[in-house]
Amino acid sequence: MAPTSPASNWRKSSFSQGADNCVEVGRAARSGAAVRDTKDRAAGYFTTTSSQWSAFLGALKAGRFDK
Repeated sequence: MAPTSPASNWRKSSFSQGADNCVEVGRAARSGAAVRDTKDRAAGYFTTTSSQWSAFLGALKAGRFDK
């Protein structure tokens, strides 16, 4: 699904210094977040609602995606 509104304020994690295989997160025009591949920015991005993004971050912090 193509985004319906532009995203802005893209940033890459400070943990990815010197790496180019990362994702960038931006602010979606409406509340929420936008995510894109650092290596292929022209490929586009996907957006989430603020509640989806909060749930994802909570799962990350809780270690639900750890190997």
